[in-house]
Amino acid sequence: MKPIKALLVVAALTTSSFAMAEGGAERTFARMEQAGQVSTAAYQVAQEQKVESPVAGGKVESTDDHANC
Repeated sequence: MKPIKALLVVAALTTSSFAMAEGGAERTFARMEQAGQVSTAAYQVAQEQKVESPVAGGKVESTDDHANC
């Protein structure tokens, strides 16, 4: 009878540890998904607000003032 009780105690402790581990993984996954959504939204906002950098072109300054340099 004692070996059966010992086996039941070990099984009960093992089962409870598996149940607790599953809950932790779900919270971690939810946090990862939320962080991914926040970063995606921030990236989209940054792309919408992106301003084109000015490019040199068109009018060229005169270098006649420095002809003897």
